[in-house]
Amino acid sequence: HYRRWKDDVAMMADLGLQAYRFSVAWGRVLPDGTGRVNERGLDFYERLVDALGEAGIQPFLTLYHWDLPAALDDRGGWLNPDAPDWFADYAHAVHARLGDRVAAWVTLNEPWVSISEGYRMGTHAPGHRNLFEAPRAAHHLMRAHAAAVRALRADGARQVGLVVNLEPKHPATPADADAARHADAYFNRQFLDPALLGTTPDELAAVYGPGWPGYTDADAALCREPLDFVGVNYYSRSVVRASPGAEPDGVVRVRQDRAAHTTMDWEVYPAGLTEALLWVTERYGPVPLYVTENGSAFYDPPTLSDGRVDDPLRVDYLRRHLAAVADAVERGADVRGYFAWSLMDNFEWAAGYAQRFGLVHVDYETQVRTPKASARAYADLIRTHGAGL
Repeated sequence: HYRRWKDDVAMMADLGLQAYRFSVAWGRVLPDGTGRVNERGLDFYERLVDALGEAGIQPFLTLYHWDLPAALDDRGGWLNPDAPDWFADYAHAVHARLGDRVAAWVTLNEPWVSISEGYRMGTHAPGHRNLFEAPRAAHHLMRAHAAAVRALRADGARQVGLVVNLEPKHPATPADADAARHADAYFNRQFLDPALLGTTPDELAAVYGPGWPGYTDADAALCREPLDFVGVNYYSRSVVRASPGAEPDGVVRVRQDRAAHTTMDWEVYPAGLTEALLWVTERYGPVPLYVTENGSAFYDPPTLSDGRVDDPLRVDYLRRHLAAVADAVERGADVRGYFAWSLMDNFEWAAGYAQRFGLVHVDYETQVRTPKASARAYADLIRTHGAGL
């Protein structure tokens, strides 16, 4: 994409996309994490934003998608109480170059993943497994979110929001209700409550046990700034049962063997997207919402022999989840837009290139892009305003 952005933007226009959500790499802009700005790094994003504007596609920019500069990890990463100032400086630097052409700004993408996978379970960078580090890193990360909101507003940003991944937690049996509530606090409320309510979920003290620093609502209030929207990333639900001592939140997932699953082993459950959107509306008020990620990994061939990819499971997933969004809107959720994850087959973090989420197939040897059947179905839905649902 760094080299093929012109063709990629033309492909987006051909599909009729009205907005493109992308992330800026902090280390590309500030190689040392702070201080000197790498103008050549920002040049790429400027070219991309200008091309999107010329094609009539709205840029939807995310500042942080789990890629902390290594120089800042050497200084403690999100465990360092100076991290909010680092992030505010980064926000200023990006807005100074792109603020006149980007209307929608996201501070963080999925803070739960940054903390739970990065500091608690160790499956993502920085690879720590530490019960005591995770809540402290979470607090600094959310303070950084608030600092970036203030920085962007001071610079004149028009729309600023936060993106979270949500996953309804359903108890496997009535006896698992408390366990599901604790899992919900850890996964869904740990970051939204401070950001939108300025409070801390009571259940976190039990979830973290001896690792809990005793944060109060006064501490949580440091993470709260008014937002213009919340982005919801949704892939599945979890049916859970209590399992004391199970990491990270005292529950284990009960696989629903009679349901369809993606190759990530995530249950296909469109009703959970309606539930998540309505839950945000009911708990936090009529906040404007975007579905900022929703998609599925299914098996696609690595290379093509006939120039096409038929992916009926992904087409079905897309249609059913867009119908779930429409259901949420009819029931009162203020949903302003929807982004499929992902436009193209992508590098899926710890899973590498083994999982294909794209509406557009990428041959990783040649970099040739081929729209799948799901891309054409998506284009039809955009063109007809969802008439095919």
